[in-house]
Amino acid sequence: MEKKMMSGAQIIIETLIEQGVTDVFGYPGGQVLNIYDELYKNRDRINHVLTAHEQGASHAADGYSRVTGKVGVVIATSGPGATNLVTGIATAILDSIPMVAITGNVMTNQIGRDSFQEINITGVTLPITKHNYFVSDVNELADVLREAFRIAKSGRPGPVLVDVPKDVQTAMCEYEPKGVVDYFPLPKAGETEIEEAVKLINESKRPYIYLGGGAAGKGMTKEIMAFAEKIDAYIGCSFMGLSAMPNSYPRFLGMQGMHGRYASSMANKEADLIIGIGVRFSDRATGNVAKFAKNTKIVQIDVDNSEINKNVIVDVGVVGDIVDSFARIAEKCQTNSHPEWNTLVNSLKDKQNEFSEKNEAAAPGKLHPRALFRVINKIKDKDTCITTDVGQHQMWAAQYTNFEKKRTFASSGGLGTMGYGLGASIGAAVATGNKVVLITGDGSFGMNLNELATAVTYDLPIVIVLINNGVLGMVRQWQTLFFGKRYSNTVLERKTDFVKLAEAFGARAKRVFDIDSFESAFKEAMESGHPYVIDTVIDMDEMVLPMLPPGGSIDDIITTIGSDKEEK
Repeated sequence: MEKKMMSGAQIIIETLIEQGVTDVFGYPGGQVLNIYDELYKNRDRINHVLTAHEQGASHAADGYSRVTGKVGVVIATSGPGATNLVTGIATAILDSIPMVAITGNVMTNQIGRDSFQEINITGVTLPITKHNYFVSDVNELADVLREAFRIAKSGRPGPVLVDVPKDVQTAMCEYEPKGVVDYFPLPKAGETEIEEAVKLINESKRPYIYLGGGAAGKGMTKEIMAFAEKIDAYIGCSFMGLSAMPNSYPRFLGMQGMHGRYASSMANKEADLIIGIGVRFSDRATGNVAKFAKNTKIVQIDVDNSEINKNVIVDVGVVGDIVDSFARIAEKCQTNSHPEWNTLVNSLKDKQNEFSEKNEAAAPGKLHPRALFRVINKIKDKDTCITTDVGQHQMWAAQYTNFEKKRTFASSGGLGTMGYGLGASIGAAVATGNKVVLITGDGSFGMNLNELATAVTYDLPIVIVLINNGVLGMVRQWQTLFFGKRYSNTVLERKTDFVKLAEAFGARAKRVFDIDSFESAFKEAMESGHPYVIDTVIDMDEMVLPMLPPGGSIDDIITTIGSDKEEK
């Protein structure tokens, strides 16, 4: 291919396009003016989405990646522009989301002189990136960017940051186009580990397949369903595993853990074998790790060797490409039938329905979250992306949303980032062109509601279901149950009128107090194809159940609340 003389800024844009990037998110500033000039010149080849804040841009790149599987790209200037990306980068690293963040910096001869808007962003982000780069030579820029993409999407994905001083952006060198970079080769699991896993699976009488974020979006859905039928297993997932399996599949029990579905959490407890695929057994999933799966054998399949035995001690750790490892295991396993296991799980499903109906009936005349999601599930289609912020509304979304297609869920799991949702919704809408439903709370929405300006400016089809209880619900729930109802700074008492606020941004909005009004408003919002806020007023004492208490195990699960008494 022909080499051309180009500036560093030109090389950045050409390399992004070379790597298949069609959309980037960001916010301009003094140290990225040259990059933005090239974005302007190439606006017919690469789309830039201007957000209201760099944090919103980073969450947008993250959401874009979650719903597509592509590497999300965000651009920010030096100093505060770069540091505003930190929360978004940390969100991505803890959920293994591939992202490339490109930051500008002061000229190389000003580095270390406390120059205006100078910050050592590579030092700041070192603990929260897979890798990062400070590019001091324009001749290395293209290959550094290529390697950043390769690292971001290889093995266990994650964010990579590339910091480019202004003089490197203006310096000239020869640029030679190359193709899209490949993944680094994935390791193959050893045959001994495969055989050990197969032995445990064949011996199991109560097998439980546990899917995590590493399994989500891998294209393994049909294969896992066939495997579950073959060995007569049930399937649960971590929070990050949501949408990896269609909710309509009878063997899928949903999310397990601290606020997981009762049937899934109890099946995990009653299983004699847990087959973990791309899941890290985090504290929110296990509860008290000393009591987790004490009498249960565990097979853990993961590409990241550091996850094996990190949180729970497993009987067999299968390290390698999880698609390859799973296929080899599935092929070797014998067909099995476990009628007693089926009977037990069906009884757990019945109990789950009983608890859910009891909790909903305990609040007559009130707008119950379970009823909200019945409406959402009825009106949305399988391609609708669901995004959330963090809190009670997030857990209700995890419990009650019917996902039927992979990569239709974006939410901050590991870091638990309040304010994540609106930026992620923007990224998801830009990526897919489909309708996006953001489930948020009044606490989380207040964190980054400035991104409504972005949603309106680009006229994105985002429906915001604002579950408004006037409190920081999840923290208040803990205060109710474990802190003697001492509501320290969790009752917001804000005077914000979210309908007027949304309208001031240019969005459509309605406030609802009952389920019929909500259904009417949600249907109108989904049909509109424009940004739409539904201020949905619910009771401040509504709780997310089931719940494992802090330090508790599945034996301590709280399933219903009534008359200040906890029932198990």
